[in-house]
Amino acid sequence: MDWDKLRIFHAVAAAGSLTHAGDSLHLSQSAVSRQIRALEESLGTTLFHRHARGLILTEQGELLFEATSVMAKRLETAAARIRDSEDEVFGVLKVTATTGFGSLWLAPRLTKLYERFPDLTIDLMLEERVLDLPMREADVAIRMKEPSQADLIRKRLMNIRMRLYASDRYLAERGTPERLEDMHKHRLICQNPNAAQVAAGAMLVQKLTSYEIPSLLFVNNYFGVLQGVLNHIGIGVLPDYLTEDFPHLVPVLPDVQSAEVPVFLAYPEELRQSKRIAAFRDFVTEEIMAYRKRQMDDTVPV
Repeated sequence: MDWDKLRIFHAVAAAGSLTHAGDSLHLSQSAVSRQIRALEESLGTTLFHRHARGLILTEQGELLFEATSVMAKRLETAAARIRDSEDEVFGVLKVTATTGFGSLWLAPRLTKLYERFPDLTIDLMLEERVLDLPMREADVAIRMKEPSQADLIRKRLMNIRMRLYASDRYLAERGTPERLEDMHKHRLICQNPNAAQVAAGAMLVQKLTSYEIPSLLFVNNYFGVLQGVLNHIGIGVLPDYLTEDFPHLVPVLPDVQSAEVPVFLAYPEELRQSKRIAAFRDFVTEEIMAYRKRQMDDTVPV
């Protein structure tokens, strides 16, 4: 089977359009169309249904696209390993993290990583969906639970808890609750317990909302919850790793907290020798260790 034709087929299937595939391949639409027709003739089957809105894979096309997708991932892995055989850290590193941790803790610290490795490119993907690392949807992940996928190297970074926080101004205007029953006098800012989030956070929200709080603000990520708290809208459920970067957050009902949530860093076994992953792993580990040390120093009596 002609590798070049398969490459063109894969681009067309991914784009759903001859024109868009041609643009990405720097080929004319007619050249792409000829290659697809030649591939269909060599296989003796139709790979696409053609209609006015674009191209849809046939059943046979779906089978071939699955195969070319696996090939593309393996070629990408091979290229990454070849690049990583050099001494310098450069190229693209695809990192996935939850929206809250990625936007509020990781992204603000990346300046230090870029200062150390100016030729590195980070593709930061923030979402609650767990990406498939062995299939190279991402190179490295930071998740709020131990990854269950096989063939991954895992490193436990730290444990966090969800707690209640408010702003000085909000508490000055509305008063500080002294017990959970007092929450019915306040507005709660949190994620909907049915939204994608760690189970410990959802359980804490369920416990709080059982106290018949009359006014709530639901936001589907902790970045939005934090903005609500900083703008004095109410008392928010937030992860405790925020307190160092946002010292104006005031703890409310300190004994009310979620169960511990582990934070893991993971990457595929096949990228064990990747210098980009090693650079990122070591950077995150150093930042976590420094964060832990500052926490310990803050708790030591003067």
